[in-house]
Amino acid sequence: MTQAPIVSRRLLVGERRRLIVELVEQQGRATVEELATRFNTSTVTIRGDLEALARSSAIARSHGGALPVSAATHDTPLNIKETRWHAQKLRIGQAAAKMVQDGETIILDSGSTTVEIARQIRQMKFESLTVITNALNIAMELSGLPQIRVMMLGGLLRQTSYSLVGPDAEQALAKLSADRLFLGVDGLDPEVGVTTPDPLEAALNALMIRVSRQTIAVLDASKLGQRSLSVITPVQNLHMVISDSSAPAETVETLRAAGVQVLLV
Repeated sequence: MTQAPIVSRRLLVGERRRLIVELVEQQGRATVEELATRFNTSTVTIRGDLEALARSSAIARSHGGALPVSAATHDTPLNIKETRWHAQKLRIGQAAAKMVQDGETIILDSGSTTVEIARQIRQMKFESLTVITNALNIAMELSGLPQIRVMMLGGLLRQTSYSLVGPDAEQALAKLSADRLFLGVDGLDPEVGVTTPDPLEAALNALMIRVSRQTIAVLDASKLGQRSLSVITPVQNLHMVISDSSAPAETVETLRAAGVQVLLV
């Protein structure tokens, strides 16, 4: 429901910021534009409010708006992620691996679902395959296989995900191209897009999409409808989503209406 703007009186700065925090926590997210409309002020003023609130850790800044601190900073370690929804991730990994063709160049993003794709690929018979990845564990999973060439991106190591991110990784990736990208994400909301907790990871993921001819998001159904700090891309830039059969029918239909092919396993 759209909330009417507050126009009856001019709010003090502190009071407006308190109400912004309450609104962000209630809604789970708020954009600069909707806050400007809600409080009948300029977007410049709202951006100043959000920056001040972020500095005091009252909210977390996101692309074009704000998130609650708890949602934005939640970055679960990979070894814990791998224990959650494992059966579903295994089925997703099997379905994704079947799409890989001999002689292709693919990108495997870091994540607990994409590592399942790597484990399936390891068991398949390819004459040649090139795998680009920013994930240490995926590179190790595919090491020692003469028919698979692994290209590891450099950069800053993220301890929670075993992934490499940052300008060095982006510079290396910008010189490459791929047939398809298997993208692991922490959240997929049809309105916001696909998201991840780390801004550097989001920037690298966005570049992965640009250098790939096809982008396939792989995620268990618990990620659908979830939002994280950094937006990677709108859902319209995805070619396919592979998820599990417990995915909400409404979300699936919304994705399909946006032109995204959805495969449930």
